[in-house]
Amino acid sequence: MPSHKAFILLGSNQGQRKQFLSKAKKEITEQCGIISKESSVYETAAWGNTKQAAFLNQVVVISTQLLPNELMKTLLQIEAALGRVRTEKYGPRTIDLDILFYDELVYHSPVVTLPHPAIQDRKFVLIPLKELSPGKVHPVYHKTISTLLNECADKLDVKKL
Repeated sequence: MPSHKAFILLGSNQGQRKQFLSKAKKEITEQCGIISKESSVYETAAWGNTKQAAFLNQVVVISTQLLPNELMKTLLQIEAALGRVRTEKYGPRTIDLDILFYDELVYHSPVVTLPHPAIQDRKFVLIPLKELSPGKVHPVYHKTISTLLNECADKLDVKKL
């Protein structure tokens, strides 16, 4: 079976944030595929619902045999296993796992939209993506990650740990 390359965003703003990132990476490796690259960890003020603790965010690149819907469903199972409870949009969470890119695929299903529809709006996504792959071209906007970051209007502070 061919292997697919996926970029996954990890985020946590509850409890032992670094431990949740580590546990999520362990589960991703065991259930989804091999992590080939990981960005630094960044701390960012909460986006959307700003009245909550700061997030730790990181982007990892994996090689996976899973198809997009299978990958997303597996990531949702990992979130649940690590204590994520969905009560409010943009609410606090132990772990959040989002597929940013899957190969160069542009895809929409009831389970997942690829590429992630908000990449270009969020510095906490673009900064770790740029660290890993500054020249990667967004398959919808046809611009590099570096260009999208330069054009991003997000004013939240993103600090490398």
